[in-house]
Amino acid sequence: MNRAGEVMRPYRVVARTAQTADTVTLRLRPIVAAAPRFRAGQFMMLYRYGIGEIAISISGNPYAPGDVVEHTVRGVGAVSRAVCDTGVGGAIGVRGPFGIGWDIESARGRDLVVVGGGVGLAPLRPVVLGALACREDYRRLVVIAGARTPADILFRSDQDRWRASGAVEVYPTVDHPAPGWNGSVGFVTEPLARLALDASRTTAFLCGPEPMMRFCARTLLRRGVAATDIRVSLERNMQCGVARCGHCQLGPLLLCRDGPVVDYRVAEPLLSVAEL
Repeated sequence: MNRAGEVMRPYRVVARTAQTADTVTLRLRPIVAAAPRFRAGQFMMLYRYGIGEIAISISGNPYAPGDVVEHTVRGVGAVSRAVCDTGVGGAIGVRGPFGIGWDIESARGRDLVVVGGGVGLAPLRPVVLGALACREDYRRLVVIAGARTPADILFRSDQDRWRASGAVEVYPTVDHPAPGWNGSVGFVTEPLARLALDASRTTAFLCGPEPMMRFCARTLLRRGVAATDIRVSLERNMQCGVARCGHCQLGPLLLCRDGPVVDYRVAEPLLSVAEL
């Protein structure tokens, strides 16, 4: 158990970037102590003073120096909206990091296929940033990013920069196009199904709505990617972060401790139950 994670520490918002109409990226720096190191895929508990606490995945580079940590938050409830609305100079309480990450280090020498749906791209951004920081350690790096509309695309400037660098294959797709959109239209499963794969040397990272992850995982399985090489991030109501309250239980797992990232061999029977 991460005993240090039970202590809430004050952080200051040092930068705030609007991603979409309801989603922002906050850069936070600790006020009194050094920020702990984190792994791609982990989350933190963010507390808006006087309102409440919420689990938010880390969206920054796990290898970046310094004390700044990034969180990309979509305002959909009272707490998340309050966190989103915190301006530069405002204070947020932080606990963590918690959970099992994507373990991109174990995929060295392989092709990385990253598939994010909507705000699910936020927990996956550290995979891309981490792989780019050690680009020679990986073969192919592919990002498939889905959004409802072009206006809902996260990290648009990042995606443009990744594509322009030639180091990342980027395939954005939207459910509903808008005037001027020349990209793909449809679910993320469609560019995934068209993607040329070396199945025996591919590790896939999926995050988004559970139906999206199931369909993407099934597409990959049909194409020969092993279930143990497909990693998904599962979301439940995480309240304590230290495996005490039980709110994040999914089958035999407490996701704040045993997840949120698990391989699809573990996730498949659990998501199949949820599908019924």
